[in-house]
Amino acid sequence: MRETVVASELDLALVHALQLRPRASWAELAPPLGVTPGTLARRWERLTGAGLAWVYAAPGREFSRTRCSAFVLVRCRPGARGRLAERLAGLREVVTVELTASGSAALLLDVLAPDLPSLTALVLERLERLPGVTGVDTLLTTSLPLEASRWRLRSLDAGQLAALGRAGARPRDPVSSVGLDDVDHALLDVLVRDGRAGFAALAEHTGASPATVRRRLRRLTESGVIVFRCDMADELTGLPVPVTFLGRAPARDVNAVHRTLAALPECRLVAAVTGRDNILVTLWLPGVGDIQRRETALCARLPSLTVTDRIVGLHTVKRMGHLLDERGRRTGTRPIHPW
Repeated sequence: MRETVVASELDLALVHALQLRPRASWAELAPPLGVTPGTLARRWERLTGAGLAWVYAAPGREFSRTRCSAFVLVRCRPGARGRLAERLAGLREVVTVELTASGSAALLLDVLAPDLPSLTALVLERLERLPGVTGVDTLLTTSLPLEASRWRLRSLDAGQLAALGRAGARPRDPVSSVGLDDVDHALLDVLVRDGRAGFAALAEHTGASPATVRRRLRRLTESGVIVFRCDMADELTGLPVPVTFLGRAPARDVNAVHRTLAALPECRLVAAVTGRDNILVTLWLPGVGDIQRRETALCARLPSLTVTDRIVGLHTVKRMGHLLDERGRRTGTRPIHPW
């Protein structure tokens, strides 16, 4: 049985610091947080052991430019949703599975594929043929003005943020190619499970030297093939209600709407999508009562935006390859590998 862990202010500050610098050493993070490296190592071990926070590699900006992603709304027969969610969570292309309270869909999926034919085959030959599925709507993602790795916990003060920002600055060399070989794929296999795996462990897994691993990892991050995220359970965010709004706006206003939505502190994701609607935005809110208030405020601020659907998340079964319990704590991993 897992240890019951109550997160402290230091824990929240540590998670925020790892959102900014997911692979920073404890020695680098200790001065801004005002504790010893050993204290941070112990705190992180407790947080990860309790499933409260974790670091992992996810597809970066290069993925959205060269590969294919979509949001899939799944309708199903009564009583089939739980079994479907469990089965869908086992598919590597289905990176996120959310049970919803929406009348338009029982499940909301985030799907990643190397190309459009692969995505088409997944939807037509696998998803639509699953027992219990009665309908599937696919919203192709054309751009991601805001993606989840940029959402912040806001637990650090201005001085800590400045210190971490200065320490984290690195020159970025241009990368001309993002072709992946066996060593790259072996690195990704580890990093989607544990984004803080050390160079020695990565070298052992890949059979390459630590220096080679370091160079490869820098290439993967600077080219945008991967981005590192620090994610956490709902109880750490204080925002336990995810709601995804679908809407449409005139083409001339879309970019302005994206910028306004992305600037909201509770905004987790903004996507341009295809279909009847052209905007998808996910907010994390404190309670169900905030859904209507937030929609009213958004529509007043963005008169050209028409909200067409509100998809409230009841339980996220899987988020970017990580399995979650009813409290949003990580219980395991079903690794993704969309590259």
